[in-house]
Amino acid sequence: MQLTGSEIIIECLKEQGVDTVFGYPGGAILNVYDELYKHSNEIKHILTSHEQGASHAADGYARATGKVGVCMATSGPGATNLVTGIATAYMDSIPLVAITANVGKPLLGRDSFQEVDIAGITMPVTKHNYIIKDVENLAPAIRRAFHIARSGRPGPVLIDVTKDVTANKTDYEYQKPLEAERDASGILEEDLDRAAAMIAKAKRPFIFAGGGAVLSGASEELAELARKLEAPVCDSLMGKGAFPGEDPLYTGMLGMHGTKASNFGVTQCDLLITVGARFSDRVTGDATRFARKARILQIDIDPAEINKNVMVDASIIGDVKEVLTRLLPRLQEKKHPEWISQVEALKEKHPLRYEENRLTGPYVVEELYRITKGDAIITTEVGQNQMWAAQFYKYKEPRTFLTSGGLGTMGYGLGASIGAKLGRPDKIVVNVAGDGCFRMNMNEIATAARYNVPIIQLVLNNHVLGMVHQWQTLFYNKHYSATILDDQVDFVKLAEALGAVGMRVTKREEVGPAIEKAISLGRPVVIDCMIDCADKVFPMVAAGAPIEEAFDAEDLKKAES
Repeated sequence: MQLTGSEIIIECLKEQGVDTVFGYPGGAILNVYDELYKHSNEIKHILTSHEQGASHAADGYARATGKVGVCMATSGPGATNLVTGIATAYMDSIPLVAITANVGKPLLGRDSFQEVDIAGITMPVTKHNYIIKDVENLAPAIRRAFHIARSGRPGPVLIDVTKDVTANKTDYEYQKPLEAERDASGILEEDLDRAAAMIAKAKRPFIFAGGGAVLSGASEELAELARKLEAPVCDSLMGKGAFPGEDPLYTGMLGMHGTKASNFGVTQCDLLITVGARFSDRVTGDATRFARKARILQIDIDPAEINKNVMVDASIIGDVKEVLTRLLPRLQEKKHPEWISQVEALKEKHPLRYEENRLTGPYVVEELYRITKGDAIITTEVGQNQMWAAQFYKYKEPRTFLTSGGLGTMGYGLGASIGAKLGRPDKIVVNVAGDGCFRMNMNEIATAARYNVPIIQLVLNNHVLGMVHQWQTLFYNKHYSATILDDQVDFVKLAEALGAVGMRVTKREEVGPAIEKAISLGRPVVIDCMIDCADKVFPMVAAGAPIEEAFDAEDLKKAES
């Protein structure tokens, strides 16, 4: 059957089971959008307010569902506006396919109108990318792109298609999508045996769960490992939900804004079992002094992550779920009552604290947790809002905490919340933002209103760029350079102007009713929560310091007295 390139793109998306695409049209991609129009009953297109919103929405859809997210843009600035979202997905290993159109093949390399080498631009931040100049190469490239995006360590793939290819015809025949098999090629028997021996000897084991445990769907195996070893569990920002936040063995996040129980516990353990984590600098602090008393076992799908940031004593290369499935039968059930008692004492001595006599970000997050009973999907922006959402909401299952961990993209969360809600309509979806982050892509409230996507946007409004302001307070002699947002922006009026419901909260007792009302409305809602600019995220580890030097407000008071 002869089809145009545009028809082939749509048929290949249907082959891959794609039901939702996020994007923004333009001249070079018009043929594809004309074909989308004809298939609107099969593939829903969400017109975002900005291409960056489309890439973040596709990312949020992928994280929430486990499917490949898809976004589209036209040539030139349309394509470059996707780059931040593509890089966000790349840093966090999120399966994404971005389809862009370019000028016609005869116009390439001539500085034509809205021409840009998007394949070259995105090469460092994609798992793979293609530029299609011949229609016969189009279908194979799309099929490979989806397979690459979801196979092994997931990631984004870009397909750039010249405009003439979208109009040219070639033969098309339906093909069943390739299955993304779990990578077990690097799992060696000797590595499993060595790991089992290390675990058997450990007296003070600690488990550190990262994003790989979420992406591989290994939460059940991770829980079995923790209970079989009677080992406490901490996580990275990306690992939230891999192990239940309500479990007694859970100690909280590790690293710069991790709990003291996790930071001190990892410092005192004799074996650190790292499951799908890459030892980011925000986790390790001073990497040369990280977990100095421990032998380290690292389980990861990517061999490039072994000994990259932290030298380890043993490793197993492979899909986390597959590795744990093979490792667990080799392990004897263990009890470590003294070690568990020691870690429990750390948890009791160093709980997360905040001022309870006024409205604060942590209180808002705790109220959100109480009302939703931990069953919502929480997206975040970046900074204080992100850390409070990670610290004070207990995530019971994977794919319920969506945040930009590696790239730290301000403006990520709102688009991601729209994608998550469309992918998981059964879930309450809330984006937690600071006022600075919300400004980045707040125009996507119009997208939520246009399609009546009932997301809740919580703005923790302190009229500063919160985390940078915190650093300026603690390390820059209170030189508040370009971090004060003392203008007259009214987020309630803004929400109403964009077609959403706006609410303002100024007191603690107003928070719960506002969230409950927002949930009941079934419409996009913005809740503007007025908090103090002096509020800080604690505990904290200074950049480059070891994680056992975590400090909080009480420590600062003692140091000043």
